[in-house]
Amino acid sequence: MTSTSPSWTAGYVAELDYTHGYYREMSPLNLELAMLSRLQAHSVKRPLRYLELGFGQGLSLNIHAATTQGEFWGTDFNPTQAANAREMAAASGANLKVLDQSFEELRDRDDLPEFDVIVLHGIWSWISDENRRVIADLARNHLAVGGIFYVSYNTTPGWSAAMPLRHLMSLHVNLATSEATGLGSRIDAAVNFAEQVVDSNALYFRANPAVAERLKAIKGHNRNYLAHEFFNADWHPMPFSEAAEYLAQAKLSFAASSNLISHVDTLHLTPQQQQLLASISHPVLRESVRDYCENQQFRRDVFVKGPRGLTPQRQIELLQSHRFVLQAAEGVIALKLNGPAGEAHLQAEVYRPVAAALAERAHTPKSFAELSAHPLLKSISASQLAQALFVLTGLNYASAAQDDEQIAAVRGTSQALNRHILERAVFSNEVSFLASPVMGAGVPLGRIQQLFLRAISRGKRTPQDWALDIWPLMEAQGQRLIRDGKPMQTAAENISELSTMGQDFAQKRLPMLETLGVTVPPGPAPSVLPGLSIAAA
Repeated sequence: MTSTSPSWTAGYVAELDYTHGYYREMSPLNLELAMLSRLQAHSVKRPLRYLELGFGQGLSLNIHAATTQGEFWGTDFNPTQAANAREMAAASGANLKVLDQSFEELRDRDDLPEFDVIVLHGIWSWISDENRRVIADLARNHLAVGGIFYVSYNTTPGWSAAMPLRHLMSLHVNLATSEATGLGSRIDAAVNFAEQVVDSNALYFRANPAVAERLKAIKGHNRNYLAHEFFNADWHPMPFSEAAEYLAQAKLSFAASSNLISHVDTLHLTPQQQQLLASISHPVLRESVRDYCENQQFRRDVFVKGPRGLTPQRQIELLQSHRFVLQAAEGVIALKLNGPAGEAHLQAEVYRPVAAALAERAHTPKSFAELSAHPLLKSISASQLAQALFVLTGLNYASAAQDDEQIAAVRGTSQALNRHILERAVFSNEVSFLASPVMGAGVPLGRIQQLFLRAISRGKRTPQDWALDIWPLMEAQGQRLIRDGKPMQTAAENISELSTMGQDFAQKRLPMLETLGVTVPPGPAPSVLPGLSIAAA
C-alpha cells in the first residue's frame, strides 16, 4: 500500500492478520456435488491431490486435509499465517504440505505434482494482473485433465456502485493518515471520513443511497477483515467474462457455482429472467446476464479442465452411491424461503418426507439409493429427490457425506485437529469451526460450545461438571457471561448460567456433533497449547 511496506507483500495487507474463516464451498465433496447438480462430469477420485492458493490462516485447508483422503498442498506468502497453518497441520498429522511461497515461486518449483483440485478464496480480487496470469499458468500446467478449479471473487455489476466508496477510503488511508498510528486506526479514520462526506449531502451518495447503507454495514465489520477486503493496493472486482477469459488460457471452462442454493432459479430469477437466460446459448454471455439480473457482487465459480455434460439419467446413476447426512434438527427446516426474486415455497409433500427419512436412525448418513427405496419416498421421483437433496445441502440443512471406509481413514486426523482447536478455545474465540470426518468439511461451533466438548474430552460427564471445568478458565482471563446486556459478576451466577447452557447443548447440539464425528474422545491433552499462556481478554 505504501512505499515503506516490506517488498515481499507486493502491496498486499500484512500488518493485520486475516480472519480465521472457513469456507465449505471449497470442500471436495461440495465441489463434486455442485458439478453433479449442474449436469457436469469431473475426474476427481480418492485419494486426491488438492492445492489451495492464498489460504489465509489455513483453517479451510487444514479441515479439508484432516477430513479427506489425499495429498494436500497450500501456499500463502504471509509467514505468520503460514506458521499458524503449519501448527494446525502438525497437530492433525494430515498429509499436508504448507508453504509460504508466492504464486510465482510455487509455479517455478520442479517438484510440483498434478492436482485433482485447485482452489482459491477471494484472493483473485486482491492481486495483480501478473499474479492472475501466474495462477492461470499453475492451472494449465498442474491441474489434471478432468480436474476442478474453484475461484471466488468480488464481481460487477454488484460492486460497481460502491467502487468509488472504496477508492475514497483508500485515498484517505494513504494521503491523510500517518502510518505510525497503525492500520486499524487508519481504517477507522477512513470510515469516519467517508461518513462525513455522506453527511455533507454529497450528490454521489444522494444518487446512490444503497452505497451509504453499505458504509453503515462496513463500519460494523472486523477491522482485520476490512484491511484485507478493501485496503490492498490491488483491488479489482471483475466481471465474470474477464475471469473466464483469464482461465480460458489454462484450458478451463465454467461448470457451476459452488453455492448450491444459487442453482434454484425460482428463488433468484423472475419467470421473465429465466426465459431470457434460457434463450442465451453462450455460457459466458448467459452467466454475465444472470449477474445483471441478480446484481451479483460475489461469485463462487467452479471451472473444469475438459467439460463433459451429463444427461439427467446419468446424473441419477452417479447419485446412487452418494451419501447425505441431515446436519440440522428436522423441525427447524423452513419451507418458505426469501430470495432476490421474492418469496419461494418448497413443496411440503417432497421436503418433509425427505427430511424425515434423513433423520431416521439418529441422522445416520444415507445413500441416494437407500433414500430412493425408502417407504416414505415411494411417491417421489428420482429427479425430485435429487433436487431436494441439492437444495437442503445448499441451505446447510444437509450435507454430502463420505462412505464408512473414508470416514474411518480420516477419523484420527480429524479428532487430532479438533483436539488442537479445542485447546485454542481456552484462550481464543478466533476459530469457530471443527472438522467433521463424516462431511469431509467443517462444522460451525462457538467458543463456549467448544469448551463443553473440551470438558467432555477431559472426562467431565455432566453439564454441571462442564461448567465447573470452564469457569476457572474464564475467571483467569477476567471474562464473564452476559445476561440482558450486563456481565454476571459472581462465580455462582456464571457457573449456573454455564450449566444451563450445557444442558441445552447436551440436548440439542451434542447428539448431532456425535453423528458428524466432531466429538473428541477422552485422552491426554495439554491444558494450554505449548508456548502459549492464558491472557486477559
